[in-house]
Amino acid sequence: MADAAVSQRQGSRSGSSPAGRPFSAFERLVAWRYLRARRKEAFISVIAGFSFIGIMLGVATLIIVMAVMNGFRTELISRILGINGHMIVQPVDTPFNDYPALTDRLGAVPGVKLALPLVEGQTLASGQGGAGTGALVRGIRPEDLDKVKTVSGNIKSGDLVGFAAGQGVLIGSGMATQLGLQAGDTITLISPEGDVTPMGVNPRVKSYKVSGIFEIGMSEYDATIIYMPLEEAQLYFNAEGLVQSIELFVDNPDDVDTMRPKVEAAAGRQIAITDWRQRNQTFFSALEVERNVMFMILTLIVLVAALNIISGLIMLVKDKGSDIAILRTMGATSGAIMRIFFMTGAAIGVVGTLAGVLLGVIVCVNIEKIREFFSWVSGTVLFDPQLYFLSQLPAEMSLRETLSVVIMALTLSFLATIFPAWRASKLDPVQALRYE
Repeated sequence: MADAAVSQRQGSRSGSSPAGRPFSAFERLVAWRYLRARRKEAFISVIAGFSFIGIMLGVATLIIVMAVMNGFRTELISRILGINGHMIVQPVDTPFNDYPALTDRLGAVPGVKLALPLVEGQTLASGQGGAGTGALVRGIRPEDLDKVKTVSGNIKSGDLVGFAAGQGVLIGSGMATQLGLQAGDTITLISPEGDVTPMGVNPRVKSYKVSGIFEIGMSEYDATIIYMPLEEAQLYFNAEGLVQSIELFVDNPDDVDTMRPKVEAAAGRQIAITDWRQRNQTFFSALEVERNVMFMILTLIVLVAALNIISGLIMLVKDKGSDIAILRTMGATSGAIMRIFFMTGAAIGVVGTLAGVLLGVIVCVNIEKIREFFSWVSGTVLFDPQLYFLSQLPAEMSLRETLSVVIMALTLSFLATIFPAWRASKLDPVQALRYE
């Protein structure tokens, strides 16, 4: 305090008033000295430390949670849209018995990068050991499957040669593990839509060679989908010369509304169109609601830390009552006192916010290694792919969201300092010195 008084007197002798200029060097000096811990102010320093840690952890937690939820959404959308078409065209009046020509017309629509006819059906799949599981068979032309890079570019074992020759099927890695199959083994498919006999409908049972095993990274697909050559799927499901739908992949999935009239015009017949948003509306709506709720809940952490700043500053003002009185008698204005304590509290918020951003970035960059470490320490599987659909914990930081978290934390910190700083500026120096 003596150094600050000397600086004040020197400033007055030189003809200038350092304390008179807003946020002058004198005001910053006093604010910095109040931030430095002294033995008799240890309790106040502890409160300031908890405020700093609270803001740092609150900001870091917000950034990490938002990044993980953004990563979830991005990864799920990329995998869902990598497997399923952005627009699904289905017949209304008559079946798609002219699907080759219709597929060519739809594929020629500007903005459509791929059109592929499909035959789909539910089956029971069993391996050599007798274990069985439900499966979705998707009949697709080999040349079309080669263009679906989400599958053809993620072949874990085997190849596409047998599939291209119409002599094999592709199964996911989850199904291969569950049924104990490897590339080259035989998988048996049982369909309830079988042959009609005088004794009724007999389930269709047929065995296929596993040409390859793919791994998309989304457990729901890796454990349930079987890809079969289109012609073989038509025979298996009694749909010779027909397809159930034509899936369209467009350049921009968000432009499906503008693409709809063009597709309907190119079809030249009555069709029903559903897009990826309609098919996954409930899922993505739940993700968005969860994301917003988590943001509001975690904001409370920063709010509690900001309230700690208020309590710490109020105690600091009471402890520094005589210092404030001396500064006022030396010519410091009430505005200068207010700015000094404002900078004292705001410094905690600013440094805590910056530390939180740094901590959040470090965790987001190393999120998967951190997950593996805690899984190793606890001896349990954290982020089980069977529950969360993805094989790795994703994190994708958004600059806009990170800035919004920083602005929110700084705003709460600045607002928390206003009332204690205002109380300090209104302190009567006569009353403060009377009881010293």
